[in-house]
Amino acid sequence: MADRIGVIDYGGGNLQNVLNVLKFLGREGSLVSAPGDLDSVDRLLFPGVGSFGDCVEELDRKKLRDPILEWLGQDRPFFGICLGYQVLFESSVESPGLKGLGFFKGEVVKFSNDLGLKVPHMGWNEVLPKDRNFPLWKDTPDPLHLYFVHSFHPKPADESLINSTTVYGDPFASSVGQGNIFACQFHPERSQDAGLTLVRNFLEG
Repeated sequence: MADRIGVIDYGGGNLQNVLNVLKFLGREGSLVSAPGDLDSVDRLLFPGVGSFGDCVEELDRKKLRDPILEWLGQDRPFFGICLGYQVLFESSVESPGLKGLGFFKGEVVKFSNDLGLKVPHMGWNEVLPKDRNFPLWKDTPDPLHLYFVHSFHPKPADESLINSTTVYGDPFASSVGQGNIFACQFHPERSQDAGLTLVRNFLEG
């Protein structure tokens, strides 16, 4: 029996895109909108667009904070995308005073205009995996280009978590990985074949 896939419903706008990718790969995703919904899934996707503050407030309103932290603490399969990556950290300069999930130590920071960068960072950019043997990178192109749309990015306190880097002005952590937990700043659902390969690897890993 195939693993059941849950997609966290935090009220954001790109949930359907992720559900469509799952369907394209021959899988059905179910929305996780309440704590009990986690009981019926085996793998968890947390896609995200929007603001850090709105997202964590919606998670708290739906009482999903503690169940998600429990899932992560049990090292169950998890794939966070964009905002679903950022909220794993303690805080964000985008939403002062609001607490992220805090599963990883570190802060979400904004790209500096001092470097003459266009913010948001938008479009295709190269992703540099630290360890090509990490399961999710299997069969992805080398060099690997994926699609980004963001003004903020996490700065992990523990650099050993960093799974890939991307250069935009300076290098930043474009993904982290720990056990069965993977989260990234790029959008695999917008990254054509390379992105589909990443999601497929997660579903089959």
